[in-house]
Amino acid sequence: MTADFIARNRLTARLNAAVAGHRDPLSTPIAIVDLDAFDANAADLARRAGGKPIRVASKSLRVPALIERALALPGFHGVLAYTLREALVLHDLGVTDDVVVAYPTVDRGAIADLVASPSSAAAITVMIDDRAHLELIDSVRTSKAVQVRVALDIDAGLRLGSQHVGPKRSPLHDKAPILELARAVQAREGFRLVGVMTYEGQVAGVPDDVPGQRAKSLVVRRLKRASMAQLEERRRVLAQELRQLVDLEFWNGGGSGSVEATAADAAVTEIAAGSGLLVPGLFDHYQSFTPRPAAFFGLRVSRKPAPGLATVHGGGLIASGPVGDDRAPIPWAPAGLHLTGLEGAGEVQTPLTGHPAASLQIGDLVWFRHAKSGELFEHVNTAHLVSGSDIVTSVPTYRGLGHAF
Repeated sequence: MTADFIARNRLTARLNAAVAGHRDPLSTPIAIVDLDAFDANAADLARRAGGKPIRVASKSLRVPALIERALALPGFHGVLAYTLREALVLHDLGVTDDVVVAYPTVDRGAIADLVASPSSAAAITVMIDDRAHLELIDSVRTSKAVQVRVALDIDAGLRLGSQHVGPKRSPLHDKAPILELARAVQAREGFRLVGVMTYEGQVAGVPDDVPGQRAKSLVVRRLKRASMAQLEERRRVLAQELRQLVDLEFWNGGGSGSVEATAADAAVTEIAAGSGLLVPGLFDHYQSFTPRPAAFFGLRVSRKPAPGLATVHGGGLIASGPVGDDRAPIPWAPAGLHLTGLEGAGEVQTPLTGHPAASLQIGDLVWFRHAKSGELFEHVNTAHLVSGSDIVTSVPTYRGLGHAF
């Protein structure tokens, strides 16, 4: 039996003991965050960042108490939100007074609330990559007395001739349109250019050490090296040019899978990271760090359709992104369980095979990992925070607070 199997079976005993020792029966799915692993992951991220601050990517957490916990740890400062409405809520809750919204907003109601609140406008930076974003904001507000903080989202993809490798995000790639938009922000009343974001998703978000995919992993690593070399030069040139126009407060880059490489870039002043705190299934196979899974959801066995099968109630928490087997939840503890090929993870029931299925009894817990960090908490109202074998507290998720961003 491998060390991984032993560790996963010990995890089974620890999480089961935490649930059994809780004062009230817990309904499934039971969302658990292992605080010991969470804190260890945070320390590792800070070490890898080499002194540059890490901005917490809230999309990968979606639990205010966990965002606050990360912000209280050494090496972390500020939040990278995924919607303006979410940023407003985090500010109103007192979670942070430094929020950068990672994506352009076209939410007119949220914009109206932003420009109506001087304190929110001073704490929140909106992202743009087009003049139309400025015009939309101006179309909402009746006064320009409240200044809107703005950051430019610049494409960080790898260019290989006419090919583009990386997320299809910003249209801003070449120097001329970037500087043109920067000048437009500076010249426009009621706006202030304070930052830049260059997210190299083709480096930060792609596994590069996948078992059974040696050739593909080698290609991915070569593409990552080429991408970082090209991007470092682009950032250097852009930073020099932008410095002639404005004193930027921050230059954000990277993600959990590229912390060291991004931190080594002199232009970058802060790193974005979130998935590396919880380590979902898609973050298992990176050369740059050792995964410590910290988030799980528990389901109970509700049927035994055959001696070698155990069916749990629920389970179909499929991750976003390109459709594939890697988007399914992973039966994690006890070790050795597998989804079936014909049914997979179902909304109401999920049959499991593998040697532990024979010994599972009706009512037993099976622990799963979600493929993507944060998305688990869209399915539950409460996250139970565990240290050792005890649930030390239970906290609301965004959903538990009545929010759907």
